[in-house]
Amino acid sequence: MLLLWKEWGVDQVLKKAYEKGIILAGLSAGAICWFEEGLTDPLNAPLYKLECLGFLKGSKCPHYDGENKRRSSYHQLVLEGKMKEGYAVDDGAALHFVNETLSNSVSSRPKAKSYIVKCVNGEIIEDEINTIYLSVI
Repeated sequence: MLLLWKEWGVDQVLKKAYEKGIILAGLSAGAICWFEEGLTDPLNAPLYKLECLGFLKGSKCPHYDGENKRRSSYHQLVLEGKMKEGYAVDDGAALHFVNETLSNSVSSRPKAKSYIVKCVNGEIIEDEINTIYLSVI
């Protein structure tokens, strides 16, 4: 997707939209694309780092609780310095940024969470982000 966007100039159209304040959103690959890096697994191949659009600093890992290799792969890449520190989100959770600053984490599932993932003194630290459950009344 990102290769085609760059080839077709879609990345520049999205950048202009972002600079004009147009809301950009996405799920899974459509969410990691806004960051500098993302953890991806096309067609269930091995997980690897993907260079993304870079509108938001750091990295993003989707499906943190939904795929059994996600958390450990993300931890290992960040720990080894092969991937930037960043954000991880469970299935059903989302991050809301305003002017490149995290504003909120919301969820469509009661127990879904978001995390800031970083390496401190050779250890992975997960700081849970307060996540608002958007229950249906």
